[in-house]
Amino acid sequence: MKSQLNLPKIIYLFYIIAFSSACATSKKQVQYTERLSEYREKYKLSFITDDRSPLNKDEIKDLDFYDEDPSWKLTCTCSQIKDAVPFEMPLYSGITRTYKVHSILNCSHKGQYFTMQVYKNATIPGSPIYADYLFLPFKDDTNGEDTYGGGRYIDLKISDIVNNEVTIDFNKCYNPWCAYSGGYNCPIPPKENHLPFEVRAGEKMYKGKYKEKPNK
Repeated sequence: MKSQLNLPKIIYLFYIIAFSSACATSKKQVQYTERLSEYREKYKLSFITDDRSPLNKDEIKDLDFYDEDPSWKLTCTCSQIKDAVPFEMPLYSGITRTYKVHSILNCSHKGQYFTMQVYKNATIPGSPIYADYLFLPFKDDTNGEDTYGGGRYIDLKISDIVNNEVTIDFNKCYNPWCAYSGGYNCPIPPKENHLPFEVRAGEKMYKGKYKEKPNK
């Protein structure tokens, strides 16, 4: 009898916990939406403030993005490569640029496991610009359809790696400038980062007109 009398309290407590959890999840979703929106606005602004930019303020309206998808924000294990040998990464302009493999990432998305390589620029090893900078270029099955055929990029920092883990948010992946105009040196994603599935997140194909030459 005592347990029956306490049952409504248990049910009430269960609903309180469930409601609190739902509210917390909803709040995190709103915060993520706001942060991603701010990130994309800053990304658009970068085209206007950079003198080398392929786009002007009237052209950034043609930038296009997938709707946010938090499932593409992944926590990956990170294995750093010791004494990596520098190699020449080909660029779409026909030249090469020197990189090292910094780390191997092991990730999963909705039960699908995959690996990617993260690179460190070795062209100017002493430059403070590149001291903490890591580069993650990749291709996937949306390229040439919904997204730029030459692949997309994600920027990371060495300081993003904590306890051999790093968060990769594909919602923040972006096009190389070669997607908008000729005249730029854009790395070709190595075959190790060719993903055999669609990454329907981040920047899509540019909707504006491709230029043969960049803005001056």
